[in-house]
Amino acid sequence: MTKEIIHTDQAPKALGPYSQAVKVNGFIYASGQLGIDPATGEMVVGVEAQTKQAFANIQAVLEAGGSSLDKIVKTTVLFKDLGNFIAVNEIYASFFEGDYPARSAFQVAKLPNDADIEIEVIAEAIE
Repeated sequence: MTKEIIHTDQAPKALGPYSQAVKVNGFIYASGQLGIDPATGEMVVGVEAQTKQAFANIQAVLEAGGSSLDKIVKTTVLFKDLGNFIAVNEIYASFFEGDYPARSAFQVAKLPNDADIEIEVIAEAIE
């Protein structure tokens, strides 16, 4: 097994001792992304804006690893408030064409930086 650490300055730096993503056995396991603008290091405001920014960050990480959003096979969405499920679903759906990846969604007590949403993905690596 060969493990490759993926890093890009086009996504926020990790907030702790972890990698933005790891590529192994033909898949990319991306750490959860918040709605942090990598240019400013600041959280964008509102769940809709955070969802869009989280996906922009995910896209940057996947591209750095040689993959793309259409290669995502599984997502996990963590909500501060599951009452935002419908609003996030609309934005979420706009990032995929055709078949959607498998997904889990949870409301959690608290997210890093008091974020409204965090999204992690597993994607097929393009070899």
